[in-house]
Amino acid sequence: MDVETVLVTGADGFIGSHLTEMLVKEGYKVKALSQYNSFNYWGWLEDVSCLDQIEVFNGDVRDAHYCKHITKDVDIVYHLAALIAIPYSYVAPDSYVDTNVRGTLNICQATKENGCSRVIHTSTSEVYGTAQYVPIDEKHPLQAQSPYSASKIGADAMAMSFYNAFDLPLTIARPFNTYGPRQSARAVIPTIISQIADGVGQIKLGDVTPTRDFSYVEDTCRGFLAVAKSEKTLGRTINIGSNFEISVGDMLDLIREIMNSNVEFVYDDQRTRPEASEVFRLWCDNTLIRDLTGFEPEHSIREGLKKTVDWFSIPQNLTKYKTSIYNV
Repeated sequence: MDVETVLVTGADGFIGSHLTEMLVKEGYKVKALSQYNSFNYWGWLEDVSCLDQIEVFNGDVRDAHYCKHITKDVDIVYHLAALIAIPYSYVAPDSYVDTNVRGTLNICQATKENGCSRVIHTSTSEVYGTAQYVPIDEKHPLQAQSPYSASKIGADAMAMSFYNAFDLPLTIARPFNTYGPRQSARAVIPTIISQIADGVGQIKLGDVTPTRDFSYVEDTCRGFLAVAKSEKTLGRTINIGSNFEISVGDMLDLIREIMNSNVEFVYDDQRTRPEASEVFRLWCDNTLIRDLTGFEPEHSIREGLKKTVDWFSIPQNLTKYKTSIYNV
């Protein structure tokens, strides 16, 4: 049997770099797209153990011609490239439309023209907004509570239109809050762990009452692979989550316990979203992915946080984070 060729867009990011590693271990021939920069810097791909086993491309999904170039002779595309920081979307919403909506259009058009056999488009639980009911299944209404979530709603609709209009073999994978090694400090878990590891005595935080469904990054990546391997997921939107809800505050207390820290958490209103933009509750119903693929998460919140803490506790990893600034 011929080895399938896989392209991961956004491979230089947090989830993308882990997915790239997992695909190599699964025996795929992997092409990895890193956003172009003049430093020839490949983001988190610089840290993967399989760098000599992948083909790295430097480019941008906002360029339709480039998307057609990199999807040629590719069997499966995992489209993760996106702008994802919610606070930055308040001040630079145009960038989110260009990258998330138009970038998705470019990938869909390119994969259609090049005859790719499978496309996995990455969504986000942020498209649901604050839960109207829990746990949240795929039929939950979509609510654009930030420019970021609005751009992802648009991107999801664009992707699904290519399945409906052109029979593009596409699935929308919708992960809930993913965490783990290499995550950007714009997210709360690496922000807390990195600062505690750096010896900070007091940490400023926004609202810690919202709840989230956290998934360890390896589980999220396993969910991506499970979705891609099943014909039953074609034309579907599939949640990837743990079906477990925890408040940000309780999760922070758990991190403090795991790290044997007495750090003080201090409220800082500058880190709070606009009131109508805050998503107060996210809890994933993962029944559909379980029924269609048999997928089950393997890590409890404690196990996943312990692995994440262990990674951040390695000095060479911690030096990659600027713990003294607020990262949007």
